[in-house]
Amino acid sequence: MWSRIPVLLVLAVLVVTPVRAAAVPPQPAGTPGGGWTAPLDGALTVTRPFEQLPHPYAAGHRGTDLAGTPAARVLAAGDGVVAFAGRVAGRPVVSIDHADGLRTTYEPVEPSVAAGHAVARGSPIGTLAAGHAGCPVQACLHWGLRRGDAYLDPMLLLRPPRVRLLPLGRVSAGRR
Repeated sequence: MWSRIPVLLVLAVLVVTPVRAAAVPPQPAGTPGGGWTAPLDGALTVTRPFEQLPHPYAAGHRGTDLAGTPAARVLAAGDGVVAFAGRVAGRPVVSIDHADGLRTTYEPVEPSVAAGHAVARGSPIGTLAAGHAGCPVQACLHWGLRRGDAYLDPMLLLRPPRVRLLPLGRVSAGRR
């Protein structure tokens, strides 16, 4: 019986102990990357990474720019509902609301969806337009992520969750 207790305690710690991820969006268990997919087909090339800004009004880059080609399919990163599909400051933008207060944005994207439409992870939401400022290739997708008013790095959605085992404390020599 005593030989089973350490195994049961380890299992209890795995089930009860939360993963340290204050800024990382929640990740559904059992799926690499937590049920999210890249917004472009093929291998991703980051042309400009996300910048963590010191305060909400600081100038800086609040998303990740990904290299693409004009007219490439842009895909919903996760299941959700289209919150906006239209033009902002003359540029075509699509925003999708997801569970847990997350919102992804995609720009410049000529939408094939409309506000209020439900979308599934990996489904097309439009095509990539050329003309993103600072893009070193023909077209770049600016991909953003927010939870409420806080901007997050959207690449975190594609990383598998970090799982760590925590020690139960010191194990005495007689109880191994």
